Amino acid sequence: MKLTEFKFDLPQSLIALYPSENRGDSRMMVVDRKAKTIEHKMFSDILDYFDEGDVMVVNDTKVFPARLYGQKEKTGAKIEVFLLRELNREHRLWDVLVDPARKIRVGNKLYFGESDLVAEVIDNTTSRGRTIRFLYDGDHDALMKAIHELGETPLPDEIRLKRKTEDYDRERFQTIYANKVGAVAAPTAGMHFSKIIMKRLELKGVDFTSLTLHIGLGTFRTVDVEDLTKHKTDSENFAIPAETCEKVNVAIDNKKKVLAVGTTVMKALESSVSADGHLKPIEGWTDKFIFPQYDFRIPTALLTNLHIPESTLIMMTAAFGGHELIKKAYQEAIKEKYKFYTYGDVMLVL
Repeated sequence: MKLTEFKFDLPQSLIALYPSENRGDSRMMVVDRKAKTIEHKMFSDILDYFDEGDVMVVNDTKVFPARLYGQKEKTGAKIEVFLLRELNREHRLWDVLVDPARKIRVGNKLYFGESDLVAEVIDNTTSRGRTIRFLYDGDHDALMKAIHELGETPLPDEIRLKRKTEDYDRERFQTIYANKVGAVAAPTAGMHFSKIIMKRLELKGVDFTSLTLHIGLGTFRTVDVEDLTKHKTDSENFAIPAETCEKVNVAIDNKKKVLAVGTTVMKALESSVSADGHLKPIEGWTDKFIFPQYDFRIPTALLTNLHIPESTLIMMTAAFGGHELIKKAYQEAIKEKYKFYTYGDVMLVL
C-alpha cells in the first residue's frame, strides 16, 4: 500500500475541539464488513450489537499531565518540556522533547515555576529529544505528585493550538477505567464509555477485560514514506495478563465476538498471538505497524474514533475493515458531518 491511498480532504471544521457534553452521547457509524453496509447510530446503541459471552477488551492505561513549562537557568527563557517516558526511576531519568530545542544543551538546568522541581539536561537524543534528570528531594510518589500539579494535559496539537487546555480536559482526556499511569495520549475509543453503558452491557452478559499499552507520541507522528513497508513505528510498552487471555480465548473457542476497544488494543492483541491463534500473556514492547493487507487473528470487531488523513490509525482501521469499505465510510462520515479525531465520534467495525 501507498501513503497517498490514505489521503483525503478533511474539513478542519470537522475536527472536534471539545468532547460531547456527556460520555456516551457521541454518534456512531456502524460498518458491517460482510454485508458491506454503513449505518448511522448513537454510541448508546452499541448494546444492540453484543450479547452474552462476547468480550470487550479495553486499554486501562492512564494519561498523566506530560506537558511542563519551565525556565532556562540564567536567561529565564520559557521552555516546553514534554515527558515521553521514564527511563530510570532510581536515577529519575526521563526521555523528553523540548521546545525550542536550539536553546537547550547538555548541562543546562530548567526550573519549573516557584516549585522545588528542577531538571538537568544530561544528553541529546534527537533534534528535539533530550534525556533529563529531575533533581528533587522527595520520593517517586512525591515527584509524580509534583509533575501532576505542574503539568498540563497533553492534548494533541490539532486541538491545543486552536484552544486553551481546560481543567476538565484532565477528566475527559481519559477513560473512566484508566488506572495504570504511563500514557501521553488517551485511548480515545474507550472515552465514549460511561458507567451506565458499561453496566448495561455487563447486565447483557458482555464481559469486559483489560490490557495495558502506554501510548506514546508515535501515535500522532506523520508517515513520511510513500511505501508503507518502509515506515517504522515507535515501540510502546504493553502487558496482557493471563486473566485477559483466558477470557479472550474462551470467547474465540465459543465463536463469540472479541471487540478491540481502540487501535491500541488491536495492536497489543495482534502482538501476542500463539501458533494456534489464541492470545498469550506477555509483558514487553511492541512496534507493530498494521496496514492493508493484514490477516487478523484475535479481534472480530473494532471500535475506533474517526482519524485524520494519512495517519497510522486510519491504516489499521482500513486493514481490519477493508480499504475500499473504510474509504467509503469516511466519505460518508464527512458528508454526514461526523466529528473527527480525539474528541470526535466513533466507528464500530463488525
